[in-house]
Amino acid sequence: MLAITILLFHFTPPGLTWTSHPSFTLYPIINIGYVFVSFFFLISGYILSYNYAGRPQPMNAPDFWMARLSRLYPVYALTMLISIPMLMTEWQVRSHTDFWMGAIATPLLIQGIFPHLATFWMTVTWTLSCEVMLYIAFPWLLRLRWPSSTGKLLALGIALWIVGLIPHTIYVFHDPDHFGHAADRYSDGLWINTLKFTPLPYLCTFLAGLTLGRIHEAAKLGVRGRVIVGLAGFIGFWYAAYHLAQQMPYVMVHGGLLTPIFAAIILGLSGPSPLARIFAVRPLVAIGTSTYALYLLHFNVFILLQKNHVWERMGLAKLDPWISYVFVVLLAIAVRKWLEHPAQKAIGGWWRRRQVGRSETGSATA
Repeated sequence: MLAITILLFHFTPPGLTWTSHPSFTLYPIINIGYVFVSFFFLISGYILSYNYAGRPQPMNAPDFWMARLSRLYPVYALTMLISIPMLMTEWQVRSHTDFWMGAIATPLLIQGIFPHLATFWMTVTWTLSCEVMLYIAFPWLLRLRWPSSTGKLLALGIALWIVGLIPHTIYVFHDPDHFGHAADRYSDGLWINTLKFTPLPYLCTFLAGLTLGRIHEAAKLGVRGRVIVGLAGFIGFWYAAYHLAQQMPYVMVHGGLLTPIFAAIILGLSGPSPLARIFAVRPLVAIGTSTYALYLLHFNVFILLQKNHVWERMGLAKLDPWISYVFVVLLAIAVRKWLEHPAQKAIGGWWRRRQVGRSETGSATA
């Protein structure tokens, strides 16, 4: 659902406004779809903590990195291939130095290090570049001494949230890019791009996610507790989106201002409950398992459909943009089924066989 919201955020359907739907509309949520970037970093840390924190054996870093690579890179490579027309456009609009820097950095997943090149070639994949940097650090972050009590973990999570917002707060008050007005989603400058696109500003949100995973284990919420916490999160987000969005600084919202609300939602859905059952409907599950492919593919595929007038040529222009939304979602589901999952299994199997072979060779040598 989050990836669909981001799809609609980037390509908002016409008429989806308060004026057209005064009594009910999803527009306020879609209009702040950028907020789900911080949600992704939070839930990424949460899932990694949930999966790895309680294991008795210490983490093998190369095994972890290979598991992440097998999960992420096949779809990433496909997106690069599909996006070759965008690469040709980059050649026309960038300096030759920037073009070659971007063309080298993007396949290596390090474009997020360079604020002015973060959206090079594949636009939205800067988030994956940031994730990779956090994944590299994760085996060491996991070894840190973490509090064990729920109270101390909550205090740590709040502290991480506050510390993470310090750079964004400084930005709001000092306007280092000298815009002369409040920054918005269209603002372009060195410092705002550094806050939006580079890995370090998301470290505290990722660490908050790791902390949230441990809170989940320590608190051991029952069904009633999850419902209460989850409802508080959903109500808090509804209120923020529908009543506070215009007053909240864009930079701070993008940087994790709503992290506590998202943390409550995640905890509320982390186990059997009536709330979790709402999202367990089969079509939503199918889309949910394809979220990664949908997120990576949606932006450039949608643009290519429009630039090449695909639906006009097929006589289906009247159905656009809705037919484009459906096409992108179905494409993501297909990529998940026939590329992402099989490639992950194949690469994982190869790596395990390689590790067993090295182990046997070492034993024979000894």
